[in-house]
Amino acid sequence: MHFKKYTKQRNQSIQGLRSLKDTLPKNIKKIINTRGYIYSETLNNWKYIVGEDLFKVCYPKSYKNSNKFSVSTILIMVKRGHEIELEYSKKKIIDKMNAFFENRVVERIKFLSFNDEKEIYLKKDIPENNVTNNRYKKRIDNVKNEKIKKSLIELTNVFKKK
Repeated sequence: MHFKKYTKQRNQSIQGLRSLKDTLPKNIKKIINTRGYIYSETLNNWKYIVGEDLFKVCYPKSYKNSNKFSVSTILIMVKRGHEIELEYSKKKIIDKMNAFFENRVVERIKFLSFNDEKEIYLKKDIPENNVTNNRYKKRIDNVKNEKIKKSLIELTNVFKKK
């Protein structure tokens, strides 16, 4: 491979196939490394960070990095009724996350509670006989190949069942 030296963005680059990360400008790399990396690693290691008990009742929803106006914050979704457990272990979670990343990554935690009950919404009574067939019948009829036409009709029947 041929090495180029002293390009605008890097001191040295390799010609040929490069990963996407290597082709990005330095400024964008910093943003991706700080925000995206922290959130993705938090998701991957959430069970280790909070422990087995809290892992079952909460998960991280978003991460906001610090700037001039606010401190770095992580938003955690908590099942209703378990907010107090998480509130008591807030300091422990912050310390464990900062130790995990070996840097002051999180300074504040916000909680947002949600119901874990699965709500079932009933569909309106729509006659389901050939719903998709009626909607796309003209388009399917315009297809000239009989095999494709037959497979499209079968596909609409599968969607109708779901």
